[in-house]
Amino acid sequence: MSNITHEVSQMKRIIRRYELTDAEWERLQPYFPERQMGDKGRPRREPREMLNGIFWIARSGAAWRDLPERYGPWQTVYKRFKEWSESGLIEKIFHEVGEHADLQDISIDSTYIKAHKASAGAERGGFQNPPMS
Repeated sequence: MSNITHEVSQMKRIIRRYELTDAEWERLQPYFPERQMGDKGRPRREPREMLNGIFWIARSGAAWRDLPERYGPWQTVYKRFKEWSESGLIEKIFHEVGEHADLQDISIDSTYIKAHKASAGAERGGFQNPPMS
């Protein structure tokens, strides 16, 4: 094995934006049992890859169809998200990951909240044109 190949194999996995860290994955791995010998059917995609795709969507706010190809087909990631949501697993995962979140510098900006005109003092019913004589 060449030195470069050996060095690359020794490097840790590159963590991209919105992806689980190794420490987060270690905490979540028990939720996903290993595939057993004798299990039938096509092997499923790695749960970490699926979770990273789900987190990418959740954190970026993008549409499913805009999911980067590195996470696999968006339809597959969405299907897994739907399965895990219906089983309650996604909620458990979000609680587990959020449990140790650093909320010291969190800020919520309310300027994006749509308010009715009446909340600014306008009369209910809006502006009425006077009748024409």
